[in-house]
Amino acid sequence: MANDKRSSSTGAARPQRAGTGTRAAASGTPKAEPKAAVKVARKVAAKPAPKSATRAASGAHAAASNGSDGLGTRLRHARMVQQMTLKALAEQAGCSESLLSKVEGGHATPSLATLHRLALALDTNVAALVSGPVASASPVQRASERPAVRFPAAQGARGRSAQHTIVLERLVVPGPGRLLQGDIHVLEPQARSDEQISHAGEELGYVLEGELELTLGDESWRLQAGDSFYFPSTEPHSYRNPGDTVTRVLWINTPPTF
Repeated sequence: MANDKRSSSTGAARPQRAGTGTRAAASGTPKAEPKAAVKVARKVAAKPAPKSATRAASGAHAAASNGSDGLGTRLRHARMVQQMTLKALAEQAGCSESLLSKVEGGHATPSLATLHRLALALDTNVAALVSGPVASASPVQRASERPAVRFPAAQGARGRSAQHTIVLERLVVPGPGRLLQGDIHVLEPQARSDEQISHAGEELGYVLEGELELTLGDESWRLQAGDSFYFPSTEPHSYRNPGDTVTRVLWINTPPTF
């Protein structure tokens, strides 16, 4: 398409033949632009948009990965540091050796609960396995540059788990020595976490939009936008989006777990 536009511009700027200049001036028709001006116009039109504008337009969700970018390499490295075999790690994490092999090879993405068990078995946390190094020491993080990671949700009540995902938008980029972890958990309709998990720490949440069903042990609560929650992470917990619209939850953990 760009070549067509350039061709038509060149045709419009073609100099007039001798003897026609007087007639053009008399009729009020503007003279043809010089060739140099046409070349400058072409360069200006072909100049790409600034990178910053492109990043801003993409939004935070465009940065969301499928959860496997770099995960396999980090998982394999952590396993080797702990001098564990695939079979030993799979047994401790309660998953199949085949699944673990696929994850390390970048051909599969585990659920959050499975990844959490793998992190515990490797004496690390989910953030260290799915996130790269801290890119900037700035205390400010722009919404358009917010990193995110996408996980498959557990089988939902409607039996369409492949269409349901949970995205963690990173408000705090994971880094060594940090005591807080902040994410926005984005749950598609009917998406839910896997089985209940428990670990050391504390958790605080605030429902930004949608509905959230939070389960602690044998009790469940239905939360709406504006509701908040707090619980010790040692309490077995899970959650799901029971509604038909996207749910977004501001979720804070200490120490960093996910």
